Amino acid sequence: MIKKKIALLVAMSLLTVASIASAANKAETFSFTPVVGAYFFDNKQNFEPNDMYGARVGYNFTKAFGIEGLFDYSHNNKSTNHDLNPDISMYRYGGELLYHFVPDNTFVPYVAAGYGVVNFDGNYDGFQYKGYKKTKGALDYGVGAKYFVSEDVAIRGDVRHIIYKYDRTYNNFETTLGVYFAFGGAEPVAKQVEAEPAPVVESSPVDSDGDGVIDALDKCSNTPAGIAVDMDGCPLDGDKDGVADYLDKCPNTAAGAAVGTDGCPLDSDNDGVADYLDKCFGTPAGVAVGTDGCPLDADNDGVADYLDRCPATPAGVKVNADGCPEAAVKAAAERFCSKPAIIAIQFDFDKADIKAKYYDELKTLGDFLMYFPKAKGEISGHADSIGGKAYNVKLSQARADSVKKYLVDTFNVDAGRITAKGYGESKPIASNKTKAGRAKNRRMEANFTCGE
Repeated sequence: MIKKKIALLVAMSLLTVASIASAANKAETFSFTPVVGAYFFDNKQNFEPNDMYGARVGYNFTKAFGIEGLFDYSHNNKSTNHDLNPDISMYRYGGELLYHFVPDNTFVPYVAAGYGVVNFDGNYDGFQYKGYKKTKGALDYGVGAKYFVSEDVAIRGDVRHIIYKYDRTYNNFETTLGVYFAFGGAEPVAKQVEAEPAPVVESSPVDSDGDGVIDALDKCSNTPAGIAVDMDGCPLDGDKDGVADYLDKCPNTAAGAAVGTDGCPLDSDNDGVADYLDKCFGTPAGVAVGTDGCPLDADNDGVADYLDRCPATPAGVKVNADGCPEAAVKAAAERFCSKPAIIAIQFDFDKADIKAKYYDELKTLGDFLMYFPKAKGEISGHADSIGGKAYNVKLSQARADSVKKYLVDTFNVDAGRITAKGYGESKPIASNKTKAGRAKNRRMEANFTCGE
């Protein structure tokens, strides 16, 4: 009986179309599907399988995704004990979400899942009362397929597994066959028909840039005229640095060396030594370097010449961060820093000229000023009480000026760091009544602060 009804429904659907046409599942489509089929109850429900009738109303959001509302009805008057008649009807209604595979094809399979309710119009299953009259929620899932016989009509078949609970959980199955009628919707994109390729006309090979390599093989199609190229049509690059020989100003660059656009090795700190040879990156501008790109250190004391305040330190002498001998710096600080220090030089009678034998003494002061570049102070000239006071002031001033000039000229000391002052006989340190005392008063002093 079920098979006859399904066959009749299929035959009626075929009469609705004049001819079979290629179609597809369309987006933005409303649909209506009457269905017939068979409903299979859980063995524990004591119902024989029976005819099932229903309808589906749907909408496709896209070609692939759609939603449907459903209604099913099955009247059962047979139990698994054929001597009994439960005479009970089942109603199911709800909704499902559908996903269509290959929606542009004539044959469109899909999967479905949804939720609804089931209700029976009686309680008796032929054996006992079950309390079926209550409405219960029901989950369902399954598969189906549409076969389009025209643009808006398709034969449709579905299988569902339905799960719900009354006195216990039941697993039902239904199979349906129906006719899918679509209304409205976006028109499917017409498949483009590829044009027949134009016939190939044999012609002579073209060499657009005239480099001797035809365009079909030329990987560098715009080579300037007259440039030597390789078999790929690309300009030669003898040292493989990425810069063609005709542009390369350094055509013999070592392999792996980074180069600029002119093909010459990069020299990031512009010290004249290429980066790939430079062991001291970041050398300040203008600093003399060796062949390894490191600043020169003439006295090999570990302090580069451009930082070395004492560039001629003897070998093996321990130096400070300025490149100056630590012992000499300490001695100079002890002698000259922040206290008067006698400069052991003597002048001829009524003279201000410095004798050569005192150069070493003045070098100790010159070295001090080099060790402490922020040191500032005064060269003081003093006299004994012999002679007039004004004369002694003038003479002591001349001698102080002479010492200052020697330091500035010989040791390249900034003149602004030194003040020269003659005090005459105004600041004795011993008695002018004795020869020994007067000798002590005829002196030169250095008064300096060391700075930072």
